[in-house]
Amino acid sequence: MKRNDTLWKGILENVFEEFLIFFFKDASTLFSMEKGFQFLDKELEQLFPDQDIEAPKFVDKLVKVFTKSGQEEWILVHIEVQGYDDKDFASRMFTYFYRILDKYGKPVTAIAIFTDDNKNFHPTLFEYEYLGTKTTFQFNTYKIIEQDETVLLHHENPFSIVVLTVLLALKKKKLDDEKLYNLKYSLAKNLLRKNIPKRKVDDLLIFLQRYVTFADPKYNVKFEKEIEELTENQKSMGIREQVLDIAKKEGIEKGIEKGKMEVVKNLLTIGRFNTEEIASFAGVTQAFVLEVKKTL
Repeated sequence: MKRNDTLWKGILENVFEEFLIFFFKDASTLFSMEKGFQFLDKELEQLFPDQDIEAPKFVDKLVKVFTKSGQEEWILVHIEVQGYDDKDFASRMFTYFYRILDKYGKPVTAIAIFTDDNKNFHPTLFEYEYLGTKTTFQFNTYKIIEQDETVLLHHENPFSIVVLTVLLALKKKKLDDEKLYNLKYSLAKNLLRKNIPKRKVDDLLIFLQRYVTFADPKYNVKFEKEIEELTENQKSMGIREQVLDIAKKEGIEKGIEKGKMEVVKNLLTIGRFNTEEIASFAGVTQAFVLEVKKTL
């Protein structure tokens, strides 16, 4: 869950312009993309202390987006990525909405992306009525498991690769490593055929690499080597840095010997780092790394 949380937050920032174009048909005429975006993560945390929202959140983002309208210079886009069934989800979306609106007094649009495998879970609105007082709050939704894979494969927007990656992860339970590898490799080739800037290709590859994992670590190594060949053996510093960042966070969160061992295993299976680099990063001795290597 925490790994996916990190990946989602990163990819939303890395391809946010494409995200807007993917969800809003008139994005190019609505938004001033050239002015950039401001991600208000800290401000969102202040509006929603942990004790106020009891249900565990998957991913939430609040983004300041400039518009081309003469009336409003900027609006706020609230994004919630939900990975589990939650009966209070719509109520929570309403809570987000009225606190954001009260705080900023600017137009707010809300989008919920559902990444779970429960086709019956798809809340779209919150309704309240009591003694003549009534309100209805409706928000944008996108259920990934309901999407047409064929359409997405031919979609030129890079965000389609994010959706396809999640669809592949949902299929994972029904596939062995070999079939999963073939599909993951095919998706990577599809990504590399698209006319996408290299930096964003790197971001999408790391999302695919880390979001969809294999039971057998050997397939991780195999996939990594194949990707290097597809990209003409040019190692991507973008991928390298992000892998290190995610692994570091995993190690800090676990904070125990077992956690360090998992971090070392992950870095060893990737096959891009030497013993000294892994030991320095994980905060262990080189002897520890070599011992873990023997177990692979």
